[in-house]
Amino acid sequence: MDILSQELENYLSLHFSPETDLLKKLEKETFQKTTQPQMLSGGYQGRLLSLISKLIRPNRILEIGTFTGYATLCLAEGLSKDGKIITIDRNEELMYLPKKYFAESDYSQQIEFRIGNAMDVLDELDEKFDLIFIDADKSNYINYYEKVLEKMNPGGVILADNVLWYGKVLQETKANDKDTKILKEFNELTAKDPRVESIILPVRDGISLIRKN
Repeated sequence: MDILSQELENYLSLHFSPETDLLKKLEKETFQKTTQPQMLSGGYQGRLLSLISKLIRPNRILEIGTFTGYATLCLAEGLSKDGKIITIDRNEELMYLPKKYFAESDYSQQIEFRIGNAMDVLDELDEKFDLIFIDADKSNYINYYEKVLEKMNPGGVILADNVLWYGKVLQETKANDKDTKILKEFNELTAKDPRVESIILPVRDGISLIRKN
């Protein structure tokens, strides 16, 4: 979805604080070794995730959908000194790549990587979180939202990626696939849910910024 003109996107890409060399290496290897490298957050979105995390200074972060770990490392930049991030993914074949970069990072001792079905792993977690990033299968966004809301501290923040879904959320319902329908329902739910405050940021494919009351 072309939310911004290419000229403006080019300008924005030149005017954000640089990511670390480790993140640049991870991005390069992601494009070399995965079939869907566009799933990676990238520099601009990564800096947004990092800044939000640093503003919150969370003690506990939860990430649903690791991919190659780029967003994980960006979110980890804001962790409190004794903080921890738990990241969940079901792709066992790709786990070698994020594990490699987690081990090389300054946050190796603060990252807990869980492999498995996210709904099952969420049932196993007995912690309260300050920041949660949802970037996994879209068909489960509402299920993830309801599940994680119970595990958040008051004032905690949920970030949900891809909520504009390449502009498909603007299409008529009858033309939508399952994922698009779920995302439209998710956006309606979070906008009207009295338990939270929310806004959609038109960054890349859309990020919902949701604060628990």
